[in-house]
Amino acid sequence: MFEKQEFIKPVYNLKELPADNLPQVILCGRSNVGKSSFINSLFNRKNLAKTSSTPGKTRSINFYLIDTKFYIVDLPGYGYAKTSIEERKSWGKLIGDFISASKKISLAFHLIDSRHKPTELDLQLNSFLLSEKIPFVVVLNKADKLKQSEFKQARRNLEESFGVGNEIHPPIFYSAFKNLGRKEVLAKLSRTFYSK
Repeated sequence: MFEKQEFIKPVYNLKELPADNLPQVILCGRSNVGKSSFINSLFNRKNLAKTSSTPGKTRSINFYLIDTKFYIVDLPGYGYAKTSIEERKSWGKLIGDFISASKKISLAFHLIDSRHKPTELDLQLNSFLLSEKIPFVVVLNKADKLKQSEFKQARRNLEESFGVGNEIHPPIFYSAFKNLGRKEVLAKLSRTFYSK
């Protein structure tokens, strides 16, 4: 279980999507929320996903094959101000079209920086996942930067922003550097793909 991980391809338009019918887990969140570090730490690999200090660098939909059973699909981050409006619109359209068109999405991990309240774009994504009836888990990332007293506030920020229903999908506090939350995420993937 989780023994083989392989970067398959970057996708820049929907015609390039893998032709197989394997289920997909999508990773979504703001630019610089740490999705690449999340992937690397989750599978204990240093360079499976390329990390960058420049937010907004990932402009493709990146497919990672896990145990030839399912894909982790890293979607481009949203909301980075230094990209042009045209670029942001094209990324948004690519992401929206992909989520709407794909019938293979089994689960979404919505990554949010645990230090901050969800943004307007986070709220829009949350509504979109709900409208598309995609099961999701909120991952409160960069939790190593929180003081112990700030964990409750981070959870409260989430509940106030997303409202009722969040108790069905309790958030996972995650740290790529301290392995916090790693067991919980792997357990969720295990229940989804390995217990059938």
